[in-house]
Amino acid sequence: MSAGERPSLGRVWILAWPIILSNVTTPLLGMVDTAVVGHLPGPEHIGGVAIGALVFTSVFWLFSFLRMGTSGFAAQAAGAEDAPEIAAVLGRAILLAAGLGLILLALQAPIWWAARDLFDASAAVQTLAGEYFFVRIWCAPATLMNYALLGWFIGLQHTRVALLIQIWLNGVNIVLDLVFVVGLEMGVPGVAWATLAGEWSAAVLGLLVAGRMVRRRGAALNLPRILDIGRLKRFFRANVDIMIRTACLIFSFAFFTREAAQFGDLALAANAVLLQMVHMTAYGLDGFAFAAEALVGAAIGRRSHAALRGAVVASTIWAGIVAVAIALVYLAAGDLIIALMTDQEAVRATAGAYLPWVALYPVVAIWCFQLDGVFIGATQTADMRNAMLASLAIYMAAALTLPAMWGNHGLWAALTVLNLARGATLAALYPRVERRTAPAVSPGA
Repeated sequence: MSAGERPSLGRVWILAWPIILSNVTTPLLGMVDTAVVGHLPGPEHIGGVAIGALVFTSVFWLFSFLRMGTSGFAAQAAGAEDAPEIAAVLGRAILLAAGLGLILLALQAPIWWAARDLFDASAAVQTLAGEYFFVRIWCAPATLMNYALLGWFIGLQHTRVALLIQIWLNGVNIVLDLVFVVGLEMGVPGVAWATLAGEWSAAVLGLLVAGRMVRRRGAALNLPRILDIGRLKRFFRANVDIMIRTACLIFSFAFFTREAAQFGDLALAANAVLLQMVHMTAYGLDGFAFAAEALVGAAIGRRSHAALRGAVVASTIWAGIVAVAIALVYLAAGDLIIALMTDQEAVRATAGAYLPWVALYPVVAIWCFQLDGVFIGATQTADMRNAMLASLAIYMAAALTLPAMWGNHGLWAALTVLNLARGATLAALYPRVERRTAPAVSPGA
């Protein structure tokens, strides 16, 4: 792409579809994990894997900044055609990921104690969840390095490489699930060992591919440049900003679930089903947000205002089309999707009453998804952090008042307010992104 070229709709789709397809493989893996232990005697095996996996999902989500922080810096270095900095970004991200992974290993006992006390499960489920946890925790460095590698590949617009590595990870995991649990009868620990092997093999494969890409660009990992104080500070600052933003988002959904419990088990179960549809929406919209990250970062790296505008417009057009399509699917077939997730008539009926909120979600959330991608690509993470903090305050005001008036409908309205606030606050700050590439005005103009 030339310096002033606007990214086309076709280019955005080429970048987005591998991410969307990669996201689809994630719930498939969860289904296989559940299926292999679902054939073991007693429900405690399913419960043990479910709780163990939830602990890691919660912990690792907090470190998702490793993907987001890396992609923006990699994209800008690629846009500037700075091969040594492309290699240095990779080195910084891998060092940070490995270091954080080792810290998680060192803290595994207190992490498990806290998680065990949080879940009020039976003794049998807790025992199995503990067996799962103390095996899978050893994949922490690999998992975090995979986050960093994913961000680096996306930043360099190699989304198909990211897809292939994700397919490898999940494929190894699924095959070993069958070998360890069904063939060798290792039970719940077998599921954890399969995940461990999948994560580490994917990390090794990703590092080999990334090393080859660095060499092709005529660069190499240079420790003094990787440890450059100025660049390190900027990298750490960006990642801390994103971590704060992510922690706010985690809290928002946790508070939503906590408040749903106040309306009884039926409302809690219905909301849990509907939240799965919310997560499915994210799988569809993430691809275009990731494309925005790569294209916006590259535009800023080459200081092309036309490319920046083109990246924002093209990725948002695609995201808008997909958001409307998802909304229409939920309106037309939402009851069927709910029925596929639960056979309990009361839960189905209750979830159906709140289905319009889930259908509204894609067309409301598209703006914050896309603008997150824009700000990540621009590495304007302090703006993201501040917008999220303001949005959280607005959400809490809504979540503490609307449910008192409208019950569970009020809770869903509050979640809608959160996404509207995220989009509006980022939109208000968006001109700062455009100023990064705005043409200079001569004094006499």
